[in-house]
Amino acid sequence: MGVGDVSKRILLGRKLRSSQLGETLLPKRIALPVFASDALSSVAYAPDEVFIMLSLAGASAYVWSWKIGIAVALVMAAVVASYRQTVHAYPSGGGDYEVATVNLGANAGVTVASALLVDYVLTVAVSISSGAQYAAGAVPVLVGHEAMVATVFVVVLMAINLRGIRESGTFFAIPTYAFMVAILGMCAWGIIELVVGTLPKVESANLHITPAPGHGSSMTTLALMFLLARAFSSGCAALTGVEAISNGVPAFRKPKSRNAATTLLFLGMIAITMMLSVITLAKEMGLRYVDPAQLDRLSINGHPVPAGFDQNPVIAQIARAVFIDFSPAFYAVITVTGIILVLAANTAFNGFPVLGSILAKDGYAPRALGSRGDRLAYSNGIVFLAVMAIILIQVFNAETTRLIQLYIVGVFVSFNLSQLGMIRHWTRELKTQSDPARRRHMHRSRTINAVGLTFTAVVLVIVLITKFLAGAWITILAMVVFFMIMKGIRRHYDNVNEELAADEEDKVMPTRVHAIVLVSKLHKPTLRALAFAKATRPNALEGVYVSTDPEATNRLLEEWDERNLGVPLKVLHSPYRELVKPIVDYAMEIKKANPRGVVAVYIPEYVVGRWWEQLLHNQTALRLKGRLLFAPGVMVTSVPYQLRSSQIARERAERSRRRVRAGDLRRGQVTDRRGRGPR
Repeated sequence: MGVGDVSKRILLGRKLRSSQLGETLLPKRIALPVFASDALSSVAYAPDEVFIMLSLAGASAYVWSWKIGIAVALVMAAVVASYRQTVHAYPSGGGDYEVATVNLGANAGVTVASALLVDYVLTVAVSISSGAQYAAGAVPVLVGHEAMVATVFVVVLMAINLRGIRESGTFFAIPTYAFMVAILGMCAWGIIELVVGTLPKVESANLHITPAPGHGSSMTTLALMFLLARAFSSGCAALTGVEAISNGVPAFRKPKSRNAATTLLFLGMIAITMMLSVITLAKEMGLRYVDPAQLDRLSINGHPVPAGFDQNPVIAQIARAVFIDFSPAFYAVITVTGIILVLAANTAFNGFPVLGSILAKDGYAPRALGSRGDRLAYSNGIVFLAVMAIILIQVFNAETTRLIQLYIVGVFVSFNLSQLGMIRHWTRELKTQSDPARRRHMHRSRTINAVGLTFTAVVLVIVLITKFLAGAWITILAMVVFFMIMKGIRRHYDNVNEELAADEEDKVMPTRVHAIVLVSKLHKPTLRALAFAKATRPNALEGVYVSTDPEATNRLLEEWDERNLGVPLKVLHSPYRELVKPIVDYAMEIKKANPRGVVAVYIPEYVVGRWWEQLLHNQTALRLKGRLLFAPGVMVTSVPYQLRSSQIARERAERSRRRVRAGDLRRGQVTDRRGRGPR
């Protein structure tokens, strides 16, 4: 085993057989943190965005915050109820993509897929960037380096997920449950203080917010409605990640659909409770919160806030005030919040590769995305997602406020098409179902999906109106690009399959095989290639040498005649010292002279054992093969000759394989001194 293999095993763990796929399935207690971390973590930034939008009209507009929270909660409840129907009807893991494809057609399915792919990338970018902001707030030395911190977080998450979904789920379970306990505990204690009348104020309560230009007391009713719509659309970021469970049903233990639906219910209940509690406490504790790029709108006693003023996130301010007499609890809340924001990206790392594998199977994505790695994870999809997220983080410098404007457009596009597809699904099923109990169940499910469609359609319209110029157009453009790429990939695969379909003409044998062996020197590799070419019994066989030096050519001709090989040697003169072009031109001339024949080109190649030796040999052969691959009717055969270094490398690898390791006897890979295997 080489250094690279050893490093890979250390990072990823031992390989898993395909038969061990069942061992990677998740129980509900692990599936909840794996698939729900994205939706739960939105509690850490969705309330912030609501208050940022409302602050444009000044602190007086915060009176609408709890009403917006209730509106978002109603939409989330409708979406959760709708997706519980989806996981029962389509448990294969295709989720929104499968629902749309089956019920609305291929174009609708590809639209959903493009929306989800964009949303998954944004989920990683937004969650990791928000986590990097928290990390910079806790460690001042990281301020100004948030993009680099976020990039490191993405790489670490990628490495963890490459080890497999079960191991990553176990790793993420503890911090996710710790986040739930910390936030719910903080909110419960804060609400108790609110009831008894001892609820303290947050650190920003003494600040004054200057309304943004065009807002404030002079706002018209229409302007106020538009502002509330913007705040509502920003708060709907809390719904991202809800669809992940419908895409991850195959990862659940049996009964898969029921376990997925139960996990989805728990997710909705916990997320709604946390979000409403945070918004209510923030309002009652006098929070003042603005866009981090507009801190000049904050003032203290009529004076602007000092330079370098640090505006802590909403949860941080609430935790500091609630646990003012118990700082360990405050630091625990901040720590687990920062961690969950990073781990929230794990939802995308589980959803994106599965969706990519389904698209690859359907021909809309490169087939490499459908291959499982050593740990039975879709490794190529995980790496691709990480690379795309890193690019986005670097472009937007890990600024959550800028990235959030691109968010939720894609997920609500998939919500709408999925709910419409489910309505058609139940309508079609009702036409064939006669059992009264089943029909009542289908009518109820269709009603739930209809309500979900109504809510998500309203949200999508609001999001498009309020966020289009703020950055949503970038998301829409990205979706269009993904759509065109996927359609192009499918068109390519269809054309290739049509072109490669076997027909009667493929049975026709070539009329003539003209074999040529490339000669650079008359040495062992050349003699082996000549012997192999003779063994194939071609109709014609000749050696071909490209002459760039008359003296070397004369020496080769003399040696060729002396050995009397019985094979003619063709010398191609190259006045411009080209080696590849003369051979390609000569092969094409032979083919042109006999269109129904085949030209077989045999290329002697050295097999070396060290990577740097490859740089010193076979370069001309590689270029020649690259050119001949595009020549119709020309077959290229490499005739290897193993140098001593390759034999040494092979012996070293065999010694490494024979080395006894812990557990080899138990696994039956070695025998004891008496020749016995495991007992």
